[in-house]
Amino acid sequence: MELKKILAGIENLKVKGTLDREIANLTNHSNMVKENDMFVAIKGFQTNGHEHIEEAIKNGAKVILAQEGEITKEIVQKIPADVTILLAPDTRYALAIASCNYYDNPSKKLKMIGVTGTKGKTTTTYMIRDILEKQGMKVGLIGTVAAYIGDKKIETSDNTTPESLKLQEILAKMLKEKCEVVVMEVSSQSLKLSRVAGCKFDIVIFTNLAEDHISEKEHPDMEDYFQSKVKLFKMCKTGFINADDIHAITIPKLVPECDITTYGIDNTCNLLAKDITVTNQYVDFKVKLGDKNERIKVSIPGRFSVYNALAAISVALKLGCSSENIKEALIDIRVPGRSELVNNKMGLTIMIDYAHTPESLEKILNAVKIYTKGRVISVFGCGGDRDKFKRPMMGEASGRVADYTIITSDNPRTEEPEKIIEEIEKGIKKTKGKYECIVNRVDAIKKAIKMANTKDIIVLAGKGHEQYQEINGKRYPFDENLIVNEIIEEELEKKKKD
Repeated sequence: MELKKILAGIENLKVKGTLDREIANLTNHSNMVKENDMFVAIKGFQTNGHEHIEEAIKNGAKVILAQEGEITKEIVQKIPADVTILLAPDTRYALAIASCNYYDNPSKKLKMIGVTGTKGKTTTTYMIRDILEKQGMKVGLIGTVAAYIGDKKIETSDNTTPESLKLQEILAKMLKEKCEVVVMEVSSQSLKLSRVAGCKFDIVIFTNLAEDHISEKEHPDMEDYFQSKVKLFKMCKTGFINADDIHAITIPKLVPECDITTYGIDNTCNLLAKDITVTNQYVDFKVKLGDKNERIKVSIPGRFSVYNALAAISVALKLGCSSENIKEALIDIRVPGRSELVNNKMGLTIMIDYAHTPESLEKILNAVKIYTKGRVISVFGCGGDRDKFKRPMMGEASGRVADYTIITSDNPRTEEPEKIIEEIEKGIKKTKGKYECIVNRVDAIKKAIKMANTKDIIVLAGKGHEQYQEINGKRYPFDENLIVNEIIEEELEKKKKD
């Protein structure tokens, strides 16, 4: 592809060398560079691509796109005369625009739906996908769990929203396979780090905002976190927001150019849920679809499921979906790691949920407490190298609601798991909740299963759909669904021997 076409729309570039070049491939990984490729140097949180420019050139790069102030004169002097050097104010943004150009702007040929917010993104995207597919549309899904075309998984996710180059590659693949609509989770980090820059969105949703992702490597404070999410509404003309969220309701004034409609339960809004019933298997409610009040049943229990369903219904109505298709899709909805019940031979009620903030943990524990005849047993930890302020808050939340809490490891990453647990413990000590600390997560799950009976519910919170545990930069296989059933098989074998 012509270099000039790849660079279209990238402003304030400084150029040394010719722009009359054919580029074989575009990459920001120096070890993946081949002959006649363009290498984009990104300064990351753990590595700096500018330190790998020489390696990229040795591998065959003929164009180097670097960030102003990051590339030294010494490196520039070492770059051969036949290599074009480009300097941009922000190479993350430049890579995003270049990626859109390289893949011929697939988002402009698809109907794009973006969902942002602290909680509910994954479930809402699955709900939207299932309704649209029930309506007969071919849908692509991109998010925390994976990227799918229909039921076919095409990528496993490392991030909620892929890096810009990977994102455009996925969108191009979805377009090639004749997807009409793409539903994607759009994280605050992806907006802050320009991963979705250059994308055209048709509809966007803001679910809610809660304390999360505040750390040195993410957002310095809640205002930065919120403003990062608001950027999505500046990329779209149609939006839906949760009228019951104190942050969401400020968006219309912040982005007056976006046509924003509301949904909710407690406050006046365009799409209002009434007469809500919550059971241990589902939630149902009344809502006006067209001229009729319809009863909607969602097979994920909890009041939060009503909000996610309302967001999905808002999009579905905008895209002309029928009431029958909306109702049929939601009654059968299943989302990996979101209030997911684990089938097991002991007949225990064991739920896997991605709750990893104080608010989401408290909500899921309160939701199950309503219909549990026995005890609520909470098993959770907190991720390392992430927001430390929420750790005692999560301990306090579990201590207040659960009948018994087992504090354990989540993804400790580069931190000592014992220290993370100590910080959680500070919060639970403020409550009268019974608890214990078991560092090894498998042992913690085993203890919960051993102490539970069929009237109790075990909530394994925090990891949800994840099938790994990250320790000291390495990911180890960790599928809680499999682990639960392996433990139960062991326990049943022991009982046979006894």
